[in-house]
Amino acid sequence: MKPKMIFFLLLSSLLLSCGSDDDGNANNSNSAAQTTQIAQDGTWRVTKFIDSGDDETSDFSSYTFTFNDNGTVNASNDIRTVSGTWSVTDDSSNSSSDDDGNSSSDDDFLLLFTVSESDDFEDLNDDWDFVSVSVTKIELIDVSGGNGGTDLLTFERN
Repeated sequence: MKPKMIFFLLLSSLLLSCGSDDDGNANNSNSAAQTTQIAQDGTWRVTKFIDSGDDETSDFSSYTFTFNDNGTVNASNDIRTVSGTWSVTDDSSNSSSDDDGNSSSDDDFLLLFTVSESDDFEDLNDDWDFVSVSVTKIELIDVSGGNGGTDLLTFERN
């Protein structure tokens, strides 16, 4: 288990050190305000959700996510709409908030869906750290303090 976590941390560090991608979009160089604006622009879909090594992307792939400027988030498909809150915060003053162990980015992507603990959307409730941000993709990571599991969440613009 330990080599796997070290691999993810090294991979995260490598991704965070990249200056830019081929589209000319800066990787993880956005301020909290810029990242907030990117998320609010258009609708998004989950293209990857890995929960402690288990691929659970299919639980969310049919949903369209809208991050509203009033701090609400809606995820909807043909059957259901799930609502919650979201924000991007700069937690540079709180070094213990850096869940991925890499202090180069102290911004957090906070998600909180108002659902029961047995609902799939409960798995998205967290203070996610950024792996990378561009106008078309937001990649997030969370390393659990309890069991050491690594969760990965990727949104791509529709």
